[in-house]
Amino acid sequence: MSGTISSPTALTGWRVLREDALRHDLADLTACWRARRPFVLMPAKTAVADDWLAQALSTLPAQALEGHFAMLTSGSSGDPKLVLCEMVRAEALARALQVAQSNADVDAAIVTLPLTYSFAFVNQWVWSEVHGRPLVQTAGLADPADLRWALLEAKRAMLCLVGVQVPLLLQYFAGQAFPGVSRIHFAGGRFPQEQLPALAALFPKAQVYNNYGCAEAMPRLTVRPATASTDPADVGPALPGIEIRSDGEGALVFRSAYGAVGIVEQGRFSPIGADTWVRSGDMAEPTPEGHWRLTGRLSEVFKRHGEKISLPTILGTVAAAWPGQFAAYREVDRLGEDSWVLALAPLAEDAQVRSILLALRKQHPRAHWPLRIEGHAALPLLSNGKADLRSLPQHPGAAILWRQPI
Repeated sequence: MSGTISSPTALTGWRVLREDALRHDLADLTACWRARRPFVLMPAKTAVADDWLAQALSTLPAQALEGHFAMLTSGSSGDPKLVLCEMVRAEALARALQVAQSNADVDAAIVTLPLTYSFAFVNQWVWSEVHGRPLVQTAGLADPADLRWALLEAKRAMLCLVGVQVPLLLQYFAGQAFPGVSRIHFAGGRFPQEQLPALAALFPKAQVYNNYGCAEAMPRLTVRPATASTDPADVGPALPGIEIRSDGEGALVFRSAYGAVGIVEQGRFSPIGADTWVRSGDMAEPTPEGHWRLTGRLSEVFKRHGEKISLPTILGTVAAAWPGQFAAYREVDRLGEDSWVLALAPLAEDAQVRSILLALRKQHPRAHWPLRIEGHAALPLLSNGKADLRSLPQHPGAAILWRQPI
């Protein structure tokens, strides 16, 4: 449930809004926002102890007590971090997205992701608050029947999804069509470019958008219509009010008029000033069209046997050969070389594994192949729908479908 922090080290007045409570009642959130009272959005799977949160809140500047909110997320290491945001900036971003995503004729937002996830919070809840549109809450793919009803009732609705949800959508709603969905926005992972024809059959009147950003961007940096490129790594141009560049190491850095105002990580508050260039955590390169093309997370680009490995590029090959869910996690081989493991869900048949291996053989040298291919009944997921890469290596019931001789 929502509530204030009891620890005496906490700043007074902060309201903690938990994921489970927000699924059933948005009254506290709405009241805090309209009164400009501070609150923290607490996801279920990134929950921290009250003492950790109280200590993090105690590091914030006094001005955070008015017109600010905080989102709990995890850093690249998986450790929790608190992102401090300003309400007026989030509202300004919702107005910018209204234009960039051509949302003017959208009359409702159907929520399938937790509102504690910055993508859904800004793109749907803040958007609905700013533009006065209804918000339809569902349990998402955790309750396909409830989601199906909401989709059938829709007239000109917006969906926000992550790519890993697409195979499940196509599985649960095979042969059906939902013409009442007019916008589908993807973020938070690889854009499902290969699945666009299947999505068009499921949502025949929907315009699809690839959205890119990070929690520090609160959370949007770029937007592109799906039709503007055939490259899933192309995330489009920077939004107005945002500057993007690639640093000397190829990492994407940005300055944003909408972004977070500070981060609490490892017990320390770091402000983000107007002149601060912030790392997104991704590597990227500009395109001749003025777009940005992601080349991988900083942790997803590495050397193996002297060759540069880009997991997003390799996973694009997998996506063209495998219709189900997939994820990759890093692992060191017995010789101490950096490598990776491919996880598939649901369990693939031998012929499907051979099809994936054939595609890898055609597109990539052997050094780029995974150490092994695992099969899972289902991938472990975070509450925001992304694959839980931290728990995936220990996920029970994994079947070894193929192993590369070393």
